Amino acid sequence: MINPPQHLPVAVIGGGQAGLAISWHLKQRGIEHRVFERNGVAHEWRHARWDSFCLVTPNWQCRLPGFSYEQEFGGKDAKGFMLKDEIVRYLEAYVASFSPPLETGVTVQRLRGADNGGFEIRTSSGDWTASQVVVAIGGYHLPTIPRSAERLPADILQLHSSNYRNPLQLPDGAVLVVGTGQSGCQIAEDLHREGRAVHLAVGTAPRSPRVYRGREVTEWLTDSGYYGISIDRHPQKETVREKTNHYLSGRDGGKEIDLRRFALEGMKLYGRFKDLSGATVRFEADLRRNLDRADDSYTSIRAAVDAYIAANGIDAPLEAAFTPCWQPDAEIENLDLRAAGIRSVIWSIGFAADYRWLEAPVFDGRGQPVHQRGLSPVEGLYFLGLPWQNTWGSGRFADVGFDAEFLAAKIAAAKALA
Repeated sequence: MINPPQHLPVAVIGGGQAGLAISWHLKQRGIEHRVFERNGVAHEWRHARWDSFCLVTPNWQCRLPGFSYEQEFGGKDAKGFMLKDEIVRYLEAYVASFSPPLETGVTVQRLRGADNGGFEIRTSSGDWTASQVVVAIGGYHLPTIPRSAERLPADILQLHSSNYRNPLQLPDGAVLVVGTGQSGCQIAEDLHREGRAVHLAVGTAPRSPRVYRGREVTEWLTDSGYYGISIDRHPQKETVREKTNHYLSGRDGGKEIDLRRFALEGMKLYGRFKDLSGATVRFEADLRRNLDRADDSYTSIRAAVDAYIAANGIDAPLEAAFTPCWQPDAEIENLDLRAAGIRSVIWSIGFAADYRWLEAPVFDGRGQPVHQRGLSPVEGLYFLGLPWQNTWGSGRFADVGFDAEFLAAKIAAAKALA
């Protein structure tokens, strides 16, 4: 005899920072729910980051609901940047602080609307129904590696940035890193610091200052209200969701990353990855443009801080105008990996979304969720933890709790009307 599915008022899919944040708010409201997590607590932080990984946002911005870094850890290093193992301990301590109804090791295999309302959920541990569902798995699921990578010679190691751990993991020789988002830049630096010859394919990611006019830039942007701008008020509207994160580092107490400085120190820079044939890689002729655009972002942030300081009459030390320290002599469009001694390639070009298990008319033509601050077109189905779901910090420790609070209120209101 097949047991009928168990019913839940609310099901939360995903037990990362977003799923835990909504669980905290639901528990505060006394709303019965269950969180389904396919792995374990802090799995991605524990298993999909390199050994020297640390946050690029300061610890004071780690403010999960009911558990801010400053309150729970005494603010002893509020302006520091947590290392990978510290992030894991932070999340483990968060779970211990309120004991969420968390089911680990459970994969949600299908979610669809039920004929009589609500939702049907098939999981690896059994079937459920739920009146309301929160999808809290973020937006980065499948590591992206171009199909042309299949043509690389078998003796050249290639891996995605999520599988990189440290330089000793790679064979001796030079390394090609493809992509200059936060991961690509920091992995390139990690290898560079260990004396590896690094070749870096530079993409279109912007960069940010770390400290400017006497303060951490995150403090200026917080005080000026930038981090509080909602997407409906942002000058770029929804297109801001497509922007790559600015690259900088929390390493060594926090610092800027300047790819031009790396070039002066011997790192070889190229334009965006274009294609490959055998052991020959081809790049776009856009290195100079990409470096200039990254610097445009850098200087625009400094200008915004200058404007805020001037408008509010703040006494802050002046700094010299930015001057590029290096320019490429020419655009190198072809690289023979063997001639350059490159024995490893690290693909750091991001992730693709994977919602194949979610059967509901809530996606756009690119497979991305359609939502208004997490409210999907399907009644009772919500998203949480997406980049720029509402503000800059929506997909981060900083503000995911505010989005969770908003959705918890909507869930409570819908439950009251049911």
